[in-house]
Amino acid sequence: MALGSFFSRLKEGLSRSTSKITETLTTVFKKRRLDDEALEELEELLISADLGTAAATRIIAGFRRTRFGKEVTDEEIKASLAEEIAGILAPVALPLVLNPVLKPHVVLVVGVNGTGKTTTIGKLAQHYSEEGRRAVMAAGDTFRAAAVEQLQVWGERTGTPVIAGKANGDSAGLAFDALTRAEADGADVLLIDTAGRLHNKGALMEELRKIVRVLKKKDETAPHSVLLVLDATTGQNAIQQVKVFKEMVDVTGLVVTKLDGSARGGIVVALAETFGLPVHAVGVGEKAGDLRPFDALEFARGLVGA
Repeated sequence: MALGSFFSRLKEGLSRSTSKITETLTTVFKKRRLDDEALEELEELLISADLGTAAATRIIAGFRRTRFGKEVTDEEIKASLAEEIAGILAPVALPLVLNPVLKPHVVLVVGVNGTGKTTTIGKLAQHYSEEGRRAVMAAGDTFRAAAVEQLQVWGERTGTPVIAGKANGDSAGLAFDALTRAEADGADVLLIDTAGRLHNKGALMEELRKIVRVLKKKDETAPHSVLLVLDATTGQNAIQQVKVFKEMVDVTGLVVTKLDGSARGGIVVALAETFGLPVHAVGVGEKAGDLRPFDALEFARGLVGA
């Protein structure tokens, strides 16, 4: 997908989040003095748009410092909002960079079922393949046959080896075998899928910790990146998912998917303000080109309709 097309899809998806913000700003701030009452209404709007209390408070504090008591229009508010939101997002808009010294750079991909982990791994494999890098994928979600089949389809499409084991088999042993294969192949990156049964948190936690322990037997520095894939449509539930997975493993970065179908794009701002974890990429569809590095300003503008 061309970059312009990607951003138009992102903007179209964010328009579901934007419409509420735009409608309120047009109604409330057609031309109005930015007094305490106006700032309170604006703060409530930002919280209801899933930006979260902390981010909303920070943004309103910025408005209070720079524009309090001034006459403003809805367009001026939008432009200032985009600037404030981009300021929150810019520090976390960091691409996933592979360490060329590592052969391979091991990427453990985690998240609850349905967030798009497996699809994200396939898209990353295609991305690296197009860059001329050698990737290996490990079908570590051994409990879902569909996840294994999905990775195998991506493997055929991208010419990427897929290491799979028996149904309901030991994910840690599979990860070890995959790392052995990736090292033997001189691969640049190993992408490991995992199960996501959050309703059975204890078992999932132990499984992930075991995968990490076993990988370290082969390479004490692995995994080198732990990506948590989040579904934007879950809104504030994403906050809890980050907290839970941070308990389980050392999450190093986020990928946010399904922004094309979400009215809750503001959650990305809440995640940035709450955790400060890098947002490596955002997704707007099923195709490989639908996953792109996160652009803070483009996202902020799309979110507020600026």
